[in-house]
Amino acid sequence: MRICFFGDSFVNGTGDDACLGWSGRACAAARHAGRDLTCYNLGIRGDTTAHVLQRWHREAEARLLPEHDGRLVFSFGANDCCPGADGAGVRVAPGQALANAEAILKAARASRLTLMVGPASVGDAATDRRIAELSAEFATLCAGLDVPYLELFSLVAASPVWSREVAQGDGAHPNKGGYEHVAEAFMRWPPWRRWIEGPA
Repeated sequence: MRICFFGDSFVNGTGDDACLGWSGRACAAARHAGRDLTCYNLGIRGDTTAHVLQRWHREAEARLLPEHDGRLVFSFGANDCCPGADGAGVRVAPGQALANAEAILKAARASRLTLMVGPASVGDAATDRRIAELSAEFATLCAGLDVPYLELFSLVAASPVWSREVAQGDGAHPNKGGYEHVAEAFMRWPPWRRWIEGPA
């Protein structure tokens, strides 16, 4: 099994001294459990839904040949909700972010097994309100597309270790404790468990 993880700095694992993030920890655990798994971390700091829409297909094609059991995991949206370059508005309007996500997930689901993980809190109250709203819209979208969706925002917003490490770090990203918290939730998630515990 070969899995591409697409998204932003939270997928990348920015701030993690171990340079694993939640996706690296989940894949390491799967390998330790005996699953023959190759993990491609394709998270890029600052990426919005528009960036992922532009790049994901060609990057997946380069790594997932037709004969491979290739799968896709997406997680994005926080950067869309951040203020624009001039400090006004947002980087990607909510309607456009939702349209981008729909285009990504429709195409992804048509070609490979696909999962979606919602956007995380960035520690700014105004931005976090927008992220929470977008996450709820992503959940509705994924339900309509039959793409499993793991809501992440409330998980990290309520996590003391995530909040503490964000405050000790750059103000937006946690360290290994925060990513471990997300990885544990992701590894308990039934859609991921079915991937890992299914036939080899």
